[in-house]
Amino acid sequence: MALPAGNVESLDAYPSKPIRVIVGTSPSGGTDFVVRIVSQKLTEMMGQSVVIDNRPGATGLIGMETVARAVPDGYTLLVMNVGHLFAAMLREGGDVTKELLPTSLLASTPVILVVHPAVPAPTLADFIVLAKSQPGKINYASGGIGGVQHLSTELLKREAGIDLLHVPYKGTGPGLVDLLAGQVTLTLTSVPSVIPFVKAGRLRALAVTGQSRLSNAPEIPTFAESALPGVDVVIWYGMLAPLNTPRPIVEKLARSIHRIAGAPDVREKMVRDGADPIGSSPDEFAKYFNSEREKWRKVVRQIGLLKE
Repeated sequence: MALPAGNVESLDAYPSKPIRVIVGTSPSGGTDFVVRIVSQKLTEMMGQSVVIDNRPGATGLIGMETVARAVPDGYTLLVMNVGHLFAAMLREGGDVTKELLPTSLLASTPVILVVHPAVPAPTLADFIVLAKSQPGKINYASGGIGGVQHLSTELLKREAGIDLLHVPYKGTGPGLVDLLAGQVTLTLTSVPSVIPFVKAGRLRALAVTGQSRLSNAPEIPTFAESALPGVDVVIWYGMLAPLNTPRPIVEKLARSIHRIAGAPDVREKMVRDGADPIGSSPDEFAKYFNSEREKWRKVVRQIGLLKE
């Protein structure tokens, strides 16, 4: 329900108190990386603290539902990734993202396949041979059932003709800890989540999605170069607000994010770790959001996770 007109402050007055940004992941991984850069800049730009509130669990659903129930006044916002859209599509009782208002895209990143360095497979082709020799025995970490890591790896399994064992975690961070410790073998995740560990030799990168190699790690081949062009996933991160948040507030946030995306220091930080900053209008993001929902609904059906 929309707020009564008397309860909506003027656009010039917004924000007059701290803004809380709910993030449906643990304090690590690509989503957290992006939101911390953006929130710091929003704090500087708006003159009010932008406070990050991590609410991991249920592949982003806890955070999405928290924001969907919040007062639509611009002081409770959500940052989610495309994997949370997947989880919402699989949620029993309806897609919670339909109760949220797209505000602006923040950034995007390819997906990268990394393995523990003890794995005897220096290339993706070697790994596929290894996996075929041990069907169902090699395990992979994901940030939760239905999330981007889960569906990306299911795409890899389908395209490569291999069988892997899924080990879901409550967010990227806990799974990454176990991957670094050798408790799980691999993960497919955002580039910013793992590229520092790849550069330090603590993980080995086998392939990355996208049409071209990473500018900051050109030695990593693409999936297309490795004869698996069907493994084509891009992770995007976006800001959303509760439905019925006043349009002037949503547009002010979007304009601010567009300025942030163009700032040289923001671009340098994101590109260095494999992300591409983006700023969009609410209408542009809404159109893209809906097209992504339809695109991935088809993929989820093909994988067999969604039966309608």
